[in-house]
Amino acid sequence: MALSKSRILVLGAAFALAGCSFASDALFPSLGGPEGTQQGQPAATGTGSSAVEASPDASLNGPPSMGSTNFVPGSVTPGSSTGTFVGQKVQGFRGELRQLQDTVRQRNQILQSIRNETVQDSQRYHETIATVNARLQVGTTPGNPVLNQKWSMAQGQLDKLNQDIAGMNQLATQVASDSAMAAYLLDSVRAAYGLSGAVEEDHRQLRILEDETNQTTVLIERLLSELSQDISRQQSYVSNERSNLNTLALGIKNGQMYGASLANQALMRSAAMAPADNSPAQIGNRRPLVVIRFDRSNVAYEQPLYQAVSRAIERRPDAQFDVVAVSPTDGASAGQQALNASAARRSAEQVVRSLSDMGLAPGQIRMSSTTSASVGTNEVHVYVR
Repeated sequence: MALSKSRILVLGAAFALAGCSFASDALFPSLGGPEGTQQGQPAATGTGSSAVEASPDASLNGPPSMGSTNFVPGSVTPGSSTGTFVGQKVQGFRGELRQLQDTVRQRNQILQSIRNETVQDSQRYHETIATVNARLQVGTTPGNPVLNQKWSMAQGQLDKLNQDIAGMNQLATQVASDSAMAAYLLDSVRAAYGLSGAVEEDHRQLRILEDETNQTTVLIERLLSELSQDISRQQSYVSNERSNLNTLALGIKNGQMYGASLANQALMRSAAMAPADNSPAQIGNRRPLVVIRFDRSNVAYEQPLYQAVSRAIERRPDAQFDVVAVSPTDGASAGQQALNASAARRSAEQVVRSLSDMGLAPGQIRMSSTTSASVGTNEVHVYVR
C-alpha cells in the first residue's frame, strides 16, 4: 500500500533515548512503506536491522523454581529414669520434643504436597497460554471465541495458583508457631541445668536433649525461610502473569500477537522505577516515538505501539511516556477547531487505555493536548521522557 495511505508512523531513526541513538538500529517498521510495500508487512528501516518477531512463548516467563528441601527431623534419643526431679523434667522435655518433631513431619508432608500441586498447576496454566499464543502467532480472527474460552481457562488456572499461595501462607503461620514452641523448649532445657537436686546422668541427658532440640529448631527455621521464599516468588509470579493476561486479552481482542506486559518488561530490566515528573508535557523539538493519525475509524495502531514502547523500555527500563493529542488549526473555524480538539483528546484517551492494557502503570503515562497548523488531521503523538 502506498505511503499516502499510511496511518501510523513509528519513528526510530534519528530518535535518541538516554544517550542511545536508534539511527543505526531502527526501532520498528511503520504500517506503510515505499511503493509496493504491503501494509502490515515488515519494512526495512535501518541498516542491518530486521523486524522483530514474537515467539509463541514471548509473553511468558517460566514459573519460579520451588524449594526442594525435604524437612525431616531426626529421632529423639531415649533415656533412662534417674528418679530425680530434674530427671522427671528431662522426660517431659523429651516427650515435648517428640511431639514437636511429629508436627514438623506433618508440616513437611503438607509442604511437599503443595509444591507438587503448584508445579502441576503452573504447567497446566502455561500449556493453556502457549496454545493461545501459538494461535495468535499464526494469525486468527479478532475476538476468536475459542481463544476467549482458553483465556478464561487460563484465568481460572491462575486463580488455582493463588489458592496454592494461600495454602503456603496458612502453612507458614503454623510453622511460625512451631518455631516459637521450639525456641521456648530450648530455653526450658537450658534453664534446667540450674535446677538443684540433679545427678550427673541428668546433665548428660540434658546435653543430648539440648543438641537435638537445637537441631530441630534450626530445621524449623530453615523450613520457614524456604517457605517464605517460595511464597514471595510465587506471589510476584502470579502478579506478573495477571498483567500478562491483561495484555493477552488485548491480543485476543485484536487477533494479534503481542508479548509480555510492558510493566513486567520494565521490572525484568530494572529493580526501581524513576519517580514520575508531573510538569506539563512540552513537544518542542522532541521527536515522537509514535505518531498515530486518526483520519478514519478503527485505526489498527496497537501492535506497532506495543512494539515501539517495548523497545523503548528495553533501552531504558525507567522510561515514562507522554501521550499528546494534536489537533489541526490550519483553515479551520473556531468551532471546528474545538471539535477537532475534543476528538483528538478522545483518541489520546483511547491510546492511554491501550497502554494501560499493555501493562503500563498510570504513573508512567502523562496525557496532554495541543494544536498545530502543520498537521492535516487529528493525531496522537507518544513521546519518551
